Amino acid sequence: MNSVGKAAEAKPSFKEILASDLPASLVVFLVALPLCMGIALASGAPIMAGLIAGVVGGIVVGLMGGVPLLVSGPAAGLAVMVFGFIQELGFAVTCAAVAVAGLVQVALGALKVARSALAISPAVIHGMLAGIGILIVLGQVHIVLGGSPQSNAWNNLRELPGQVMDLHGPATLLGLLTLGILIAWQFLPNGRLKKVPGPLVAVVGGTAIAALLNADVARVQLAADALSAIKLPSLPEGAAWGAFAVAVLSLALVASAESLLSAVATDKLHTGARANLDRELLAQGVANTLSGLVGGLPITGVIVRSAANINAGAKTRWSAVLHAVWMLAFITLLGGLASYVPLTVLAGLLVHVGLKLVNLAHIRELRHRGELPVYLITVAGVVGINLLAGIGLGLGAAILRLLWQLGQVRVERQVSNDVHQVCISGALTFVGVPKLSTALAQIPSGSKVEVDVAVNTLDHSGFEALESWADTHRKTGGTVVMEPLEDVWKRREARAAPAAEPAAALAPSSPVHHVSTLASGGAQ
Repeated sequence: MNSVGKAAEAKPSFKEILASDLPASLVVFLVALPLCMGIALASGAPIMAGLIAGVVGGIVVGLMGGVPLLVSGPAAGLAVMVFGFIQELGFAVTCAAVAVAGLVQVALGALKVARSALAISPAVIHGMLAGIGILIVLGQVHIVLGGSPQSNAWNNLRELPGQVMDLHGPATLLGLLTLGILIAWQFLPNGRLKKVPGPLVAVVGGTAIAALLNADVARVQLAADALSAIKLPSLPEGAAWGAFAVAVLSLALVASAESLLSAVATDKLHTGARANLDRELLAQGVANTLSGLVGGLPITGVIVRSAANINAGAKTRWSAVLHAVWMLAFITLLGGLASYVPLTVLAGLLVHVGLKLVNLAHIRELRHRGELPVYLITVAGVVGINLLAGIGLGLGAAILRLLWQLGQVRVERQVSNDVHQVCISGALTFVGVPKLSTALAQIPSGSKVEVDVAVNTLDHSGFEALESWADTHRKTGGTVVMEPLEDVWKRREARAAPAAEPAAALAPSSPVHHVSTLASGGAQ
């Protein structure tokens, strides 16, 4: 195990699997089945592609992964990205990109760089998922109302009033009913009824009503033979190789970040074996490669299904594996039942998923921490341009915010009895050197100066700038009374040293608060 935890995973007994993991796997299966179909719909892919990803993710990552209770499969967080790639490259080439992205993940896992994904600012992650949620809502609400989604967010928004004025009878009724059931389910008191997965109730309820009304609406289409539904990948041709490379890297990086953050969040939910992030990343890569080769969607670890797994009493990795076995059995034996599910019912489920990805609690927390601008920039980029642009803008804003914070050096000057008293506080780094130099340049040559260096951060550039000014001031006839900067440097290191060990111990859980609350806000 890596540094996230060293607890060994206990070998389960058959009795333990039967008593805890078997019922938990059924709960996860009932949660995952409608979501796998819905995410495929949002991705513009065949419905079977979502089910294939659910099966491959459950079995491969379940057996190989480094987080025993994490459940993997297709996630709403990649739906918008995949939709764009399918529109640009076609489904078969997108499957090839998924497969190659998996190989990239395997390489990253072998290089043991999994922890570097945790360096991504939580504000960017929250903003990315919120932007994806908005795009899902804007697109799928058209299907809920009985129409068709447009090509981008602006067109979806522009056409929405016309869609509202031209409702499509039964399709609109079923979509709104599904959405209403999902919203109402959240407010049920805890009890036996609440334990039934809301997505299952909404999809089964909407499907039953459609059957009773004999509604003439578009429905899920699955091939009678599951094997015949498998779409083999194909490589791009000509100028499409550049877009293909972008798709590979984008899928690998975003899927890896989402999986690893979900893995860390899952660790917070139980007291069993701790996560091995490098092993998890490698397993995710193998699963994505296999999923792409057999025509499946990209796979990530999904915290909400994992939370349902843990809450249902799962103890070992077999619950995740068995949920995929039940899904495979459904596809091969009962796949015909899916043809009764109206597409507008799945769209209602997806609108609810998208709404949950925009979490007001996250916005309030980020505002309190001063990170709301990073969040809003990321959301605007994802919605207004595309997912990669939004992530890039968010990361750029996060870096600029960090540089701004590093430049927050405060230089206070006053004169008392012909003595210039200077107090330097805050962060004295290379970013703040120009501000420091400007303030010190206003002190007359030959004057007596007392400098109080009370900084909490001091880098080499700040050290040299202050030392150089003091030397120059003395050479021009002035006097400088200042604690030796070497002592300031040593005192700063001494303050950091005792905290090093506890900080290292807490480091794996530091992003978890953000990630776990993030994940709990989205039904994936």
